[in-house]
Amino acid sequence: MEPKQPPATAMKLHIKRAYDAPEKADGTRILVDRLWPRGLGRDKAAIDLWLKDVAPSTELRQWYAHEPERWPEFRRRYFAELDRHPEVVAELRAALGKGSATLLYAAKDTEHSNAQALLEYLQP
Repeated sequence: MEPKQPPATAMKLHIKRAYDAPEKADGTRILVDRLWPRGLGRDKAAIDLWLKDVAPSTELRQWYAHEPERWPEFRRRYFAELDRHPEVVAELRAALGKGSATLLYAAKDTEHSNAQALLEYLQP
């Protein structure tokens, strides 16, 4: 008898900088940036899946420029982009349905990263 998969709401979902060392507790490691993290080798990153299309558009990323005062508007615009591309969100949710996962990002600001916004977007 095979073990049942936990429901999506019970799954453990984390965020972490791509530069942080991989850990077993990370589960599936999913890079959610459009660009590969600068200076990070593919073998060291231990990334299982790279979903470029779930990242903010280049235009939105450049407008945001990681300016904390733009965070509320960035989130609103990013969520609107995600709403316009349900197939991308469905691909991510399918990957997340396989157990624990960690969304990886390169930004230095851990409180205002696209992965943090994406985590909020995915919450029920």
